[in-house]
Amino acid sequence: MKTLTVKEVEYLAFRLAQEMLSFNEPIPDFSTRFPNKLESCLAVPFQTFLGKSPYTSFTSKASILFYLMIKSHPFQNGNKRIAMTALFVFLHKNGKWVTADTQELYNFTMWIAGSPAGAKDEAVKAIEKFLKAHVIKLS
Repeated sequence: MKTLTVKEVEYLAFRLAQEMLSFNEPIPDFSTRFPNKLESCLAVPFQTFLGKSPYTSFTSKASILFYLMIKSHPFQNGNKRIAMTALFVFLHKNGKWVTADTQELYNFTMWIAGSPAGAKDEAVKAIEKFLKAHVIKLS
């Protein structure tokens, strides 16, 4: 399984989000991100404890990545846009794509962003369910 790196988020997801997903709120320069938060978001899906991963499937790894990119706020602004773009890059690197339309993705992302911190497990399970329903294998 292919992972995402900080450089990819900077050069792919961050620049794509900044250029293609423009809103009235600009995304601050990448160098203004909060130290180590992005690195943590990218590492958690692939961590192991005693040789076992809590995120055993591709969908579970994609789900926790998406959740953390939104909820951990590694950037001063644009976290939802960058999280969505990072998810797209992660899916594509692994030969997959999402079939949900733009409005559905937007609504779902906003719902995750608004979810209470105490409902993390439920939100991650909802992301898994959403991805299972909307992710396809690229031919």
